[in-house]
Amino acid sequence: MSKRIQAKYKIDRRMGENIWGRPKSPVNRREYGPGEHGQRRRQKISDFGIQLRAKQKLKGHYGNITEKQFKRIYKEASRMRGDTGENLIGLLERRLDAVVYRAKFVPTVFSARQFINHGHVKVNGRRVNIASYKVRPGDVVEVREKSRNMNLVLEAIQSSEREVAEYIEVDSHKMTAKMTSVPMLADVPYPVKMEPNLVVEFYSR
Repeated sequence: MSKRIQAKYKIDRRMGENIWGRPKSPVNRREYGPGEHGQRRRQKISDFGIQLRAKQKLKGHYGNITEKQFKRIYKEASRMRGDTGENLIGLLERRLDAVVYRAKFVPTVFSARQFINHGHVKVNGRRVNIASYKVRPGDVVEVREKSRNMNLVLEAIQSSEREVAEYIEVDSHKMTAKMTSVPMLADVPYPVKMEPNLVVEFYSR
């Protein structure tokens, strides 16, 4: 389990973007960064800074996973056939916490990680408590029967804040979800523009 050391909305303010698309984001009220120097005039960012920012934004969207874990996913993507940036997105979306979040069983990717760690999720009938577990197309992810009446789950399913991703089939009554295919960048409903090509450039330096 990766540990979120800082308040999650500080990631939004540091990036200057609402990277989860949530109405509670402070970026909706204060576009400048956090801290006493947040309102200073922004200087021109170097190419390295742009690449670093793209990496931090993408990493932050998936619950601000650790650098070690994110780099390991990148290395796996680079060994696969095809475009490394697209492979990276596919691997991130195959994480169990990402699937639970995209299926709208929980309100945030942070709560998805905790929900899984506490044993509320099954994959193909077997309980899985590892948020980074890699889901394959055709796998059935479900909320355990004892956990289906949790307020967290009921509120998330009924929320109109976001839609279920098109590459995930959800049965809200049975609380099951099935990934139908590994998505490409264009398929993922990011609230802001993600640039995995810049992440590849960052790690390729």
